[in-house]
Amino acid sequence: MNKEDTATAALLEFLNACEAGITAAKRQIAENKGVAEEDSWDPAKIQWVVTEGNKGPYEWSEDVNSPDFRLLGRQLTQHEGKLSRDGYFYWLFTNGSTVGRKKR
Repeated sequence: MNKEDTATAALLEFLNACEAGITAAKRQIAENKGVAEEDSWDPAKIQWVVTEGNKGPYEWSEDVNSPDFRLLGRQLTQHEGKLSRDGYFYWLFTNGSTVGRKKR
């Protein structure tokens, strides 16, 4: 790994740590104020793509321009990449930027 790759990797690690710290601080502030921001996302406001997988049909999204998608992603991260809500099972793909969902 050359110096530029090492510097880029270090910068990305630093930014990930900053993002985690900001997310934790926002969550703590919301809890202290009685606001449940992480539950305020609306799946209808997220663009979903229907596809077929090994276990049947499911939907996926990478709608990073949607505030609801970003809230869902944060909530998934807080719940180890998996959660159920309103009859759907949601999961975070290993790439960390794609969300899948399937009816329960």
